[in-house]
Amino acid sequence: MIRTLLISATVVAMAGTAIVAQETHPLSPVGTASIHVLGNYVKPAGAAGWGTYQGGKWIDLTYGRPLKRGRNLWGSGATYGKSLLAGAPIWRAGADTSTRLKTEVPLLINGKTVPPGEYTIFIDIKENNWTFVVSAWAAQQKYDAGNQTALWGAYGYTPDKDVVRAPMKLETLPHSVEQLTWAFLDVSDAGASLTISWDTVQASVPIKTGN
Repeated sequence: MIRTLLISATVVAMAGTAIVAQETHPLSPVGTASIHVLGNYVKPAGAAGWGTYQGGKWIDLTYGRPLKRGRNLWGSGATYGKSLLAGAPIWRAGADTSTRLKTEVPLLINGKTVPPGEYTIFIDIKENNWTFVVSAWAAQQKYDAGNQTALWGAYGYTPDKDVVRAPMKLETLPHSVEQLTWAFLDVSDAGASLTISWDTVQASVPIKTGN
């Protein structure tokens, strides 16, 4: 009887641990995509390895990374994108707090210069037609319904603070990406392709770097 009680207590304790572990695992973990450009490797004479990268400028994109979890993400026709918007006027292109772009270098996007600073990023999603949006709206780090000067996700977004809009290139992948992923592809000092992938959809926008 004592042994049975001990086993039962152990099972309950293990179950409790599993529940706690599940509750503390974020549904949409925070991710960051980064590039370091316009610098140079400096290697002292006789030193091994790559040396140090000096004088570079950082470009960082921080976002929530939701998983597909078997869902039909996009829909079609009149329902296209509606489940992702969840009542917002535009897609946050991530989860939870707004997707943010921080750049230490001027960026040229769709012919317009985006000065160094921090911005929010959105995508206006329509079937076969996605538009990349850089906005001057600030991002709330925790939801505050009374804060009218910053956004939680894309709720309350208005286009009057748009810095630039750019058409995105849409591609169909030969595989499915489970967790939403932003990445910088084809990186050089001249720029990169800023790319979002989720499910079998990949969308990208070219960015150029200035000095």
